[in-house]
Amino acid sequence: MKCLVTGGAGFIGSHLVEKLLKNGHSVSVIDNFSTGRKSNLSHLKSKIKLYKKNIAVRGNWEKIFKNIDVVFHLAALADIVPSIQEPKKYFEANVVGTYNVLACCRKYKIKKIIYSASSSCYGIPEKYPTDENAKIDPQYPYALTKRMGEELVMHWSKLYRLNAISLRFFNVYGTRSRTSGTYGAMFGVFLAQKLAKKPFTIVGNGKQTRDFTYVSDVVDAIYRAWKSNIKDQIFNVGSGKTISVNKIVQILGGKKTYVPKRPGEPDCTFADMKKIKKILKWKPKVNINEGIKKILKEIDYWKDAPVWTPKKINFETRDWFKYIKNK
Repeated sequence: MKCLVTGGAGFIGSHLVEKLLKNGHSVSVIDNFSTGRKSNLSHLKSKIKLYKKNIAVRGNWEKIFKNIDVVFHLAALADIVPSIQEPKKYFEANVVGTYNVLACCRKYKIKKIIYSASSSCYGIPEKYPTDENAKIDPQYPYALTKRMGEELVMHWSKLYRLNAISLRFFNVYGTRSRTSGTYGAMFGVFLAQKLAKKPFTIVGNGKQTRDFTYVSDVVDAIYRAWKSNIKDQIFNVGSGKTISVNKIVQILGGKKTYVPKRPGEPDCTFADMKKIKKILKWKPKVNINEGIKKILKEIDYWKDAPVWTPKKINFETRDWFKYIKNK
């Protein structure tokens, strides 16, 4: 099959490209390299077609969709603080970009589209584990724009019969996770601190728990969703378990320090997995201890990532506290 991966040079995208190639499929990748890295695909460059394009701006890149069988739409801007500071940029990338991808899918009669959504759409859930029917309550522009993208995908799937599935990812971690200059994902922050022999900056008291889902499990869910006969459905993708930030730090080993608890963040993320297990027959395989071992074997990947200190974090997150209020 001929596959197109938007954001294929990114964290999850590059792992998906590997799986598609391993299973004998033809792969094209669109990425603007705002957060993706060419090095993530350097070992595959002779086997793929790689296009540096910005999907938020209509252009000749649309022809890439011709004769494609399936589109995996992973391209997006992530992280909370930049989305608060530049909401227009996030709207263009995550909403307009998704609209443009959908328009191409419709024009070229793509057989199926898999959208990478975010569990951040739930905001601060009222119930744990959280299922797909829970209240949608985005707390910041990143979460809102990913949800708006999902709404577009599901609407177009039903109206124009695009045959789409949306997958809401919970706290994805693993090798090749982002190393950008933006303060964001916990593991990226901690691994750079570990390499620099600096204390881990724990938010609040560290008792908050997260549903950390290893990247290979997420990729397997994406692949399973594509290969299924299911359409017009939304699924949670998580580990189905939670672990505290304090426990993660204990496993990683090292000194720790604390930064203020942040508004708009849940004390727990915990995916209800019943729907995806029942309908797609998918379940995660990698537990947190195995996942961390895999990361530590390739920890040098984060050697050039920014090393965050409490002072830098307090400065970087000032707009977070300014605009997002505790409920």
